[in-house]
Amino acid sequence: MDLFKLFSSKPSSKEVAKDRLKLILIHDRSNVSPELLEMMKNDILNVISKYVIIDNSEVDVRLTRADEVECSSPALVASIPIKKMKER
Repeated sequence: MDLFKLFSSKPSSKEVAKDRLKLILIHDRSNVSPELLEMMKNDILNVISKYVIIDNSEVDVRLTRADEVECSSPALVASIPIKKMKER
């Protein structure tokens, strides 16, 4: 067990570079352009915004690999902080 990693809050530059490379490969293999991903993100946010108030500054939508599936198919992962529910 690496004690340094236990107390370190920032990932190493090696890990950041590795994660970026994975994202690039996933985007290339899924044939999803950055423009299409941005359009998907905007559509998702528009739908969710009908029901909740969200924090747009903290939204993170990206493609990643689905680890639970044996084939390395891409998965859309969205982290959308909700400030509060809208009154109905």
